[in-house]
Amino acid sequence: MNKTIRRASVLTLLLVFALLVRATWVQFYEGQALADDKDNRRNAIETYAAPLGDIIVAGHAVTGSARTSGDLAYKRTYTDGELYAAVTGYASQAYASTQLEGVYQDLLNGTDTRLRTVLDTVTGERADPGDVVTTIDPDVQRAAYEALGDKKGAAVAIDPSTGRILGVVSTPSYDPSSLTDANTAGSAWQELNADEDRPLTNRALRQPLPPGSTFKLVVAAAALEDGLYDSVDDRTDSPDPYTLPGTTRVLSNENPDAPCENATIRTALQYSCNNVFGKMAVDLGAEKVQAMAERFGFNDDERDVPVRAYESVYPTGMDDAQTALTGIGQFDVTATPLQMAMVSAALAHGGELVAPHMVSKITDSDGDVLEEYDDGAASQRIVSAGTAEQLTSAMRTVVDEGTGSNARIPGAEVGGKTGTAQHGENNSQTPYAWFTSYAKSDNSDKAVAVAVVVEQSDAARSEVSGNGLAAPVAKAMMEAALSD
Repeated sequence: MNKTIRRASVLTLLLVFALLVRATWVQFYEGQALADDKDNRRNAIETYAAPLGDIIVAGHAVTGSARTSGDLAYKRTYTDGELYAAVTGYASQAYASTQLEGVYQDLLNGTDTRLRTVLDTVTGERADPGDVVTTIDPDVQRAAYEALGDKKGAAVAIDPSTGRILGVVSTPSYDPSSLTDANTAGSAWQELNADEDRPLTNRALRQPLPPGSTFKLVVAAAALEDGLYDSVDDRTDSPDPYTLPGTTRVLSNENPDAPCENATIRTALQYSCNNVFGKMAVDLGAEKVQAMAERFGFNDDERDVPVRAYESVYPTGMDDAQTALTGIGQFDVTATPLQMAMVSAALAHGGELVAPHMVSKITDSDGDVLEEYDDGAASQRIVSAGTAEQLTSAMRTVVDEGTGSNARIPGAEVGGKTGTAQHGENNSQTPYAWFTSYAKSDNSDKAVAVAVVVEQSDAARSEVSGNGLAAPVAKAMMEAALSD
């Protein structure tokens, strides 16, 4: 064999060897990454080769699957899609799944390893999908959705003793069915994202906004727990008007005739006196207010219900003037409706916060429980029972005699706090209207905590208030929750 042939043979062998090495590398080391690539259509074909599992509300599926004519054999369908969009999210042939559809996508498409039987393991077949059973009360959900109507806003309802989330609504909503089919999802996606009201945003869980005067409950809790004041009926040291420390700016009250000078905490909540809570925050100091806010759940960026909720924020590094503004829920304080519902829930439950959750269990295709979420299992004491009793008493005064009159419910104990938060530079845009509350039935052990925010409505600016816009929504939800 001449030298040229030998060299060609060696080169050929080396090339074959390199090819084998590369093939082995791709198969055993890069194979999974290629299989998981979002652009690998085989994944979508496999996912939608059979009907998906369902999301259940009060024993009824609010999701389904429909046969298609393409290679993606099934697509997701929704019953009352706009009503439950903030709960279900969407499962799309074209886009990543969201909300419960995203959290439990492996369970719902049958790839969760807990679903596999011995036969599935032997044959390599995909297991039958499982179901997600929610804590949502359909009456509470519908009450919130209809009461919000054309308003841009959100609402959350929680059972204080169990942590079960009874309602999660965000408006304007959207129909998840418009995003499920790969052939039509693109145009629907563009239209939804072009909408300036951002219907795809889950405002209930994922849009923190200034909570305004609803945050005064947190400041009052800090003052009572710290011993700055012993009772909600002790007179405070609160000049009216109150000048922000180090400035010439006066912290005014919405009602100039309200008895806010040196008012008690009860009266200050009843009339929503800014001077009282601005000075109270300064007297406590930012660190103590922050500590109390964090006990209620602020500054927690890992709040899963099981959908990840965005962080509600109490800021740091402030001067005294800025601290005073945080005392009335302004400056850089932000909160989601979920967070403010948690504040009311903890106070209504004697100072203990039960971890909120909107899934009670997940099951396999036969209904056997794979994982169950125990109601009330995870609880944390936020304030003493005495502090909680005093603040709920003051919240009842707000509803019975103060700014929260639109939340009154015959046959129920109702307490609440209104809020109107500034929006835009120098409050140039329509303020946010807030209401957080709780209700307990006089005839049963039923209870509920609610928070509502209305970002925008058809009301004139002068008519925007927590009592006028948000309290009626909360009332409708509370009535539905307490109903037999």
